[in-house]
Amino acid sequence: KKVSNMAGRDNAFDMQIKLLMIGDSGVGKTCLLLRYANDSFSPTFITTIGIDFKIKNIQLDGKRIKLQIWDTAGQERFRTITTSYFRGAQGILLVYDVTDRNSFISIRNWVAQIQMHADVNVNKILIGNKCDCQDQRAISYEEGEALAKEYNIHFYETSAKQDLNVEKSFITIATDVKNRLIADGGAGAVPGGHKLAPGGGAAAQKKGGCC
Repeated sequence: KKVSNMAGRDNAFDMQIKLLMIGDSGVGKTCLLLRYANDSFSPTFITTIGIDFKIKNIQLDGKRIKLQIWDTAGQERFRTITTSYFRGAQGILLVYDVTDRNSFISIRNWVAQIQMHADVNVNKILIGNKCDCQDQRAISYEEGEALAKEYNIHFYETSAKQDLNVEKSFITIATDVKNRLIADGGAGAVPGGHKLAPGGGAAAQKKGGCC
């Protein structure tokens, strides 16, 4: 996978997209981001303090897209900090842990936070992480799928450890955002770049279904 930092080359892309990852502490948001941005995985628990972000440069339908992916802390004490980043996010990844029912129940609370703090037409995707831990599973695939259908959003089960559906999840939400911005008349194109023209589908996906 090609990962490059475009510091000093801010005009070398056609569109910048801001993504935000939210969900309870310990569901694996940081692990998903590290897998996607750096193709790495840490088996040790990583606690995000406040908020962090990474840059990932991709191509969608021949256009250069700069993804700015924000990783938020799930702990309640950081909630004021994290919700301040909702505004301006163009796509939000709602992440729960398939082995932790409480993290799944919390998704509704996170959606309520989105409705209060994020832009009204922000794109969303539901992610059930740690699907490699089948013997500890507490949430069925069907339950996750049903919740996603209720909110009319995409749904994937992922494994940051095994790199299952990680890239597909990020590409899906990035494509949804790109298509919405195009429909809005090219909003999101950057100075020095070019507005995107309508057309084209999602980029080819690397992984098949999980679980």
